[in-house]
Amino acid sequence: MQPILSIRNLGKTYASGFQALKGVDLDIQRGEIFALLGPNGAGKTTLISIVCGIVTASEGSVSVDGHDIVRDFRAARSLVGLVPQELSTDAFETVWSTVRFSRGLFGKAPDPAHLEKVLRDLSLWDKKDSKIMTLSGGMKRRVLIAKALAHEPELLFLDEPTAGVDVELRHDMWQMVRRLRERGTTIILTTHYIEEAEEMADRIGVINHGELILVEDKATLMHKLGKKQLTLQLQAPLTAVPREFSDLPLELAEDGNALVYTFDVQAGETGIAALLRRLGEHGIDFKDLHSSESSLEDIFVSLVRDGTREVRA
Repeated sequence: MQPILSIRNLGKTYASGFQALKGVDLDIQRGEIFALLGPNGAGKTTLISIVCGIVTASEGSVSVDGHDIVRDFRAARSLVGLVPQELSTDAFETVWSTVRFSRGLFGKAPDPAHLEKVLRDLSLWDKKDSKIMTLSGGMKRRVLIAKALAHEPELLFLDEPTAGVDVELRHDMWQMVRRLRERGTTIILTTHYIEEAEEMADRIGVINHGELILVEDKATLMHKLGKKQLTLQLQAPLTAVPREFSDLPLELAEDGNALVYTFDVQAGETGIAALLRRLGEHGIDFKDLHSSESSLEDIFVSLVRDGTREVRA
């Protein structure tokens, strides 16, 4: 199946000489939720802005459902919706007017029923006649989402959509994202709330210093790069890991009251049985133990720190 978004060798260098993107290749499949993660200044917003026609690429190509964003920009743009980071709205317009205008910008015929459904889904229907300047920050962000959905895009970008919003809006937004995906909308989101990506995304992309260092199915990524830890609560504290255990990935924690053993989830042998036996042989007793797995946040931090480039399209 042809990807809905295809990016090839995309680069962006600004007049100052700053290289925001370097040779980005990426395919997004129809109907998936793709999370693009990266630290501030990594190039996430630049990448989105190029696809949406806000920024011009220095090199490379982008096509949306087979339409080149430069040669066939009208068709490409009509398929894309964007919820930007910044609150930028028509302060003196009513909610209904600005959403209706957004639909008309893309040449779509009037459809009051669709606009009403969008506003109701976002808990904005009772505010439809209110001027945007009178709304709270959270309500204004809902209006941005409504504007992005007004023309029924097939590809929706959410650029830090829940930054600085309340818990209720965050919950409403993710409910809406799930409904959109069920209807076939493809969603690309950037977020600093990595737990959201862990819960919602089908695939994860990590971008750093303008380079896409990894693209992977979420479950595969967490299986391949995740680590498990076994924490043993000791009967008596230790001042250091005994020399006899220097060959093992053991660390002291909790002021010497716990030993932490890290092992690879993919390894055929975890080594736990041998560890427990050796502890007993050396008279190191424990009163409790529990295991934990790496979260997506742990994996993300280690990838950005190490700068590993391992792309899987």
